[in-house]
Amino acid sequence: MNKKYYITIEQSRVSFGDTFKVELEDHHGNYTCVYERSIEEAMTYAQNWCKQAEQREKERQVHAKAVAEMIKLDREAGITTSMSDGLD
Repeated sequence: MNKKYYITIEQSRVSFGDTFKVELEDHHGNYTCVYERSIEEAMTYAQNWCKQAEQREKERQVHAKAVAEMIKLDREAGITTSMSDGLD
């Protein structure tokens, strides 16, 4: 499987000095944007974030499954309707 990452590192000047805006997207469509103080820190963050893509996707899938199960249980308990979740 080809793994494609989109990585943009952009230097910007702010009142307290230079920062590096790091925008990342992995082959699963996960996105993040952070600001680092140096190009070295920006590169290290990007490298580590890309290495964690598979673990992050597994965690996202577990979370999605848990939410789907909670919705199912709420419907079975009758605390949701088509317009309200009954939690207001």
